[in-house]
Amino acid sequence: MQSRHASQRSTQHSNPHSESQQHCRARAVRHRDAPTMSSSGVLRKGLLVSRARSGGRPEFNLAIRFLSSSVSDSHVAGLDVPGDRNVDIFDRVLKSKQRDRAAWLMSDSDPILDTVTESLLDRLQDCKRTFPKALNLGGAFDHVRRLLQGRGGVQELISMDISEDMIRRSMIKAAEDEATGRGPALRNLHLVGDEEYIPLQPNSLDLVISSLGLHWVNDLPGAMSQCRTALKPDGLFLATMFGGETLRELRISCTVAQMERESGVSPRVSPLAQVRDAGNLLTRAGFALPTVDVDEITVRYPSALELIDHLRSMGETNAVRQRLLTVNRDTALATAAVYQELFGESDGTIPATFQVIYMAGWSPDVSQQRPKRRGSATVSFEDLHKAFTPKESSDGSGSQKQDAVPVESEEPKKDDGKSGTTDGTTTRLPSGTWYKIE
Repeated sequence: MQSRHASQRSTQHSNPHSESQQHCRARAVRHRDAPTMSSSGVLRKGLLVSRARSGGRPEFNLAIRFLSSSVSDSHVAGLDVPGDRNVDIFDRVLKSKQRDRAAWLMSDSDPILDTVTESLLDRLQDCKRTFPKALNLGGAFDHVRRLLQGRGGVQELISMDISEDMIRRSMIKAAEDEATGRGPALRNLHLVGDEEYIPLQPNSLDLVISSLGLHWVNDLPGAMSQCRTALKPDGLFLATMFGGETLRELRISCTVAQMERESGVSPRVSPLAQVRDAGNLLTRAGFALPTVDVDEITVRYPSALELIDHLRSMGETNAVRQRLLTVNRDTALATAAVYQELFGESDGTIPATFQVIYMAGWSPDVSQQRPKRRGSATVSFEDLHKAFTPKESSDGSGSQKQDAVPVESEEPKKDDGKSGTTDGTTTRLPSGTWYKIE
């Protein structure tokens, strides 16, 4: 499987909660210059959140320095600190409750979850083999079930999540789709369980899919290692998770507001893995042929309040153990004001960036490509350099001078069986010289 780069296509989505709960009309943009529709309905160019007008603000620079020096964006690096392996960063019980609440708030179609899941499942079409038995692990697992559409030759799909209400909702939706004939024809199984403890036998799966379900796991290397153990030889692991640049605007706004109102900072945005961690995680878990690529989605909201509502409906609100249990009203209003001031667009909307890390790895198998033994090469790089470097010409121009090709102005030569062969257009002599026929 080859590495895939960020898609140049642009997609426009509206937040589904504008219909059910009168939330924002959010627009998802896949690329810096992709066109997006503003809330006023005018087609305009999408912009990322880096704004030149914010660079000179002292509170902005202070927040950047604080985030760079004092707050770690990645919790994966902390897993390698001696003596800290048993420290839980995320409250898994709280996360289960948050997802229970989100199960009845989320819409069937979400601009972020649908876009990420569709892009992840698109990678199955790059594989020539089929995967009859698959595990659908956490996150947007119901979106995976709905959007799978027979890709990968999946016949049996086991959906697993820590939230009982999420599983119950998925079972209801699966039964409705089966009754109406919508969705792929496959056997759906549902399981309530923690992503950190996968209760499946080794070598029992052909495919493991996790769409935005691993960035809340405390022992991320251990969870990925269990996925690799559950896979059969040459089984495929596909996963996405939010990266460290996700919600960077909200992170900065919260820091500035807290420093101004409370003279201190408490983490309001959960730490996330960095891109550099993803490849190491795949290798550490024992996957072969690891592949990592990154995408960014920018969604625009009327205000920070609608952004928080959308995060709550996705089950993506803060679950860090070391957090304040209450939010000061003045701090919350100040955060919204700072967000609008630092990152607000001319049409009154605010952007929110979601960095998505895509990971792919294969369970080791003897049939896979393997690097040659060290020292087994028969050609050196020096020889290759000489072979592909053009020779210096006599005039010192640095390019190889081409020999002139003779051109015949007379009638084409006929093939007499001795001088060469004629195809009616060119005549090739035994010496290898080509003559152009007018």
